[in-house]
Amino acid sequence: MQRFDGRRALITGAGSGIGQATVHWILAEGGRVVAADIDAAGLRITADRAAAEGTDDRLETVVLDVADEAAVRTGVAAAVASLGGLDVLVNAAGILRAAHTHETGLDLFNQVLTINLTGTFLMIRESLPALLEGEAPVVVNFSSTSASFAHPYMSAYAASKGGIQSMTHAIASEYSKQGLRAVCVAPGSIASGMTSGPVPGLPEDADMTLFTKLFPAIGEGFAGPETVAGVIAMLASRDGAFITGTEIRIDGGTHM
Repeated sequence: MQRFDGRRALITGAGSGIGQATVHWILAEGGRVVAADIDAAGLRITADRAAAEGTDDRLETVVLDVADEAAVRTGVAAAVASLGGLDVLVNAAGILRAAHTHETGLDLFNQVLTINLTGTFLMIRESLPALLEGEAPVVVNFSSTSASFAHPYMSAYAASKGGIQSMTHAIASEYSKQGLRAVCVAPGSIASGMTSGPVPGLPEDADMTLFTKLFPAIGEGFAGPETVAGVIAMLASRDGAFITGTEIRIDGGTHM
């Protein structure tokens, strides 16, 4: 199946985890991709795998900090020029930080919101002119089960993901008559780069009984990042043509 023949995608967070898996999924289906990440070493791993799989002729990489307005403007412009336009934007870049809310400093709170929420906004804003001239344009944003379900010690993260979810609805409505779709994925119980180790800042005295929903109802534990990448590929292809202004929860039934 080559659902992405001729389609041009810009993917952030492409140096690890779900973003990286999405790059390889779309390349495997014939797409052209600019992979962006703040981590140059991660991007080299992404590029090395593409070379091993024979898809590197359709991949370019760019080191990009989504929280830096000037860098986003320059990076998006370079990606659009390289691709000759833009059809798909996947905003996978983000960070997860945890702390007791009463001990959360404003610097930490703002860091999480700036990277996750503001970074997503900047990428969308700078990409919109090209997307609106693209073929069946789609924006896929990253929310989280944290946006809708209680995850303790993650108030900043939950706020950022809830904001992304609401912003996605607004964008889907605002640009619907111009042919743009905007959707969210809301992963949970996914073993990705962000969740592969201890949650940064999780208090030593964290009450783990508050995490009442940790394990999926199906499968044999946390799923891999390709589980989400496959859904993103569906949403960004013609198979998702009637899906917009909503979020798709991918958590193995953890929050049923």
